[in-house]
Amino acid sequence: MTEAANNKLSQKLIRYISALKKEPSWMLEKRLAAYELYEKTPLPTWGPSLAGIDFENMSYFTAPGSKETTSWDEVPADIRETFEKLGIPEAEKRALSGVGAQYDSGVVYHHLKESFKQQGVIFENMDTALEKYPDMVKEYFMTECVPARDHKFTMLHGALWSGGTFIYVPKGVKVELPLQAYFRMNKEASAQFEHTLIIADEGSEVSYIEGCSAPSYTRSSLHAGCVELFVKKGAKMKYISVENWSKNTYNLNTKRALVFEDAEIQWVNGNMGSAVTMLYPSSVLLGKRAKSDSLSIVLASSGQIQDTGAKAIHVASDTVSTIRSKSISTKGGAALYRGLVRVLPKAENVRSSVSCDSLILDSVSSSDTYPSIKNENNTADISHEARVGRIGDEELFYIKNRGFNEENAVRLAVGGFIEPIVKALPLEYAVEMNKLIEMNV
Repeated sequence: MTEAANNKLSQKLIRYISALKKEPSWMLEKRLAAYELYEKTPLPTWGPSLAGIDFENMSYFTAPGSKETTSWDEVPADIRETFEKLGIPEAEKRALSGVGAQYDSGVVYHHLKESFKQQGVIFENMDTALEKYPDMVKEYFMTECVPARDHKFTMLHGALWSGGTFIYVPKGVKVELPLQAYFRMNKEASAQFEHTLIIADEGSEVSYIEGCSAPSYTRSSLHAGCVELFVKKGAKMKYISVENWSKNTYNLNTKRALVFEDAEIQWVNGNMGSAVTMLYPSSVLLGKRAKSDSLSIVLASSGQIQDTGAKAIHVASDTVSTIRSKSISTKGGAALYRGLVRVLPKAENVRSSVSCDSLILDSVSSSDTYPSIKNENNTADISHEARVGRIGDEELFYIKNRGFNEENAVRLAVGGFIEPIVKALPLEYAVEMNKLIEMNV
């Protein structure tokens, strides 16, 4: 980092980042406008306390010290070793169409199989996409899906975004194997602002997997990424995310999909780490017969507040949304479900189902639900159910009588509770999630 940039939040830093990336003038203007909004906007007063974020001493931009490459052999050894431990290169060989890997504020590796390139699929990091496809990025980037003005942390993201993923799937193309990106935040007291923009054109199909992690430090870090999904007429998209940030990280991510006529979006989310998470993946069902399915698992352990949920906004008629949330609270952790189903006046014959299941493993943990339903059309069929419970003595007695000690009996019960989520994940992520939960229950 040069002395000129100083790495403190300022117009000077924003201009430095934009100049370093050789961005067009309209992107710099977009960044500066977002920063101006950020400066005027107070922190949110609802939800968990964000007092632990040290905005003054945060490192807002950390280049990885390596240029992007399409060969793992060319990634610096220390960075490559980190991703090898996470299993990313091996997963790419076995079951993926392409992989992107980001280290701090920059993408160090990106690769797409040739067969999909020949079909017109674009899979780039966001910085490269801005350089190669500026008109397409200008049309979609933080315009109608997640405008920078949305809230304070989308404003901060709009000012400081760096790296991330850009995917375009042409009309009628089906990407059979998932695309994957992995984001690693490695510096103490740092912030990461990767941007994911995926466009599934009419009649196309794509699955995308996102993994996130960071090591533990004594000072807090900030993750304020942004995900924008465009699911065009008749397209199908599956977005899978497993976030395992360290317990010194504030995870304030924003994810939203615009879903058009006869299109389908499926969200699968796992949130395991962070000190505080505020995350509510949202689907805006804009076209008739659009569908959204959201499936999530949250683990809140010692020192953690997981404030998560999902949103479905029904704009068009005959649209369908399903929200299924499961949370586990243990060792004093707090899990909160905060969701929204909204049916607009002209949306006829909407169907929506919300189900929240919470499992509390001890007497010092907690779980709360804050569902919100705003129905402006009396033809809608909306259901909501919430269940909170503990693993009872009878269940443990039954399992222990079959040869398990108490610790393994609890793990077996928890495994049954999360099974629907795990079954929806690719194998390596299912294994990772099971291991993470076993370590914390």
